[in-house]
Amino acid sequence: MAVAVTVTTAVHAQYVTYNHDSPKQNQVTVMETGTGALSPDLYYSVLHNKYKKSAAAKNKLSFRTLAGINLYNQVDEAEAIDSALVKRAKVEALNVADRQVDIAWLAEGDKVSRQMERFRRNIDRILLSGGTPADKERWTEYYHVYQCAINATKDAYMPNAQRKKEYLRIYEDVARQNEILVSYLAKRQNATATSTLLNATDNRTLHKGGIVRNAMSRWQESRLAVCGSQSGGNGNGEDDNESVNRGK
Repeated sequence: MAVAVTVTTAVHAQYVTYNHDSPKQNQVTVMETGTGALSPDLYYSVLHNKYKKSAAAKNKLSFRTLAGINLYNQVDEAEAIDSALVKRAKVEALNVADRQVDIAWLAEGDKVSRQMERFRRNIDRILLSGGTPADKERWTEYYHVYQCAINATKDAYMPNAQRKKEYLRIYEDVARQNEILVSYLAKRQNATATSTLLNATDNRTLHKGGIVRNAMSRWQESRLAVCGSQSGGNGNGEDDNESVNRGK
């Protein structure tokens, strides 16, 4: 019994009455499709005459039709946009693939690595050639700068063509700095060798008498050699002696 009472109450609660209102229906019809007439006519003529004259022309059906025509005209534009987006997506997919694989390093990596290795070896020669720890620290900082540039280029999101240009630019800079470093090492090496020679001859004792005697001995040997060659060619030793004496 309780269930029956509950169901009956729910049925009565869901019951909706419908009272037809013809003036409201006419107004909705005029607003939606522009057909029909507003009623009561006297009410709209007196109080809403301006609305009565323009209500049928401003119906929603004309706006819906115009919107549908505009949407239909946009189909070609939408298809063109879709085609452009699909092509752009393909291009971007290729760009992403080109940026994720570092092909440029496979082509230029060995050359850059060899140049960096030569640069590091020359830096290690600074102290051996007479350089200071400050000089070595300065050139080591240069090495770290170029190593950081290489790592940044490897991690950068850029196409391989641009990445290759960056690697070659780093290679040129390292080669230029390496030449400057080699010149510096050569100057330091020459300076060290010169200083060693100067220090070796600084304490040397010069025997001037011995030097003069050696010079005179060499001069006498040269004089006798000249006299002997001339006497053998002319057969007249006296003339030869006179000519040598005149030369003396």
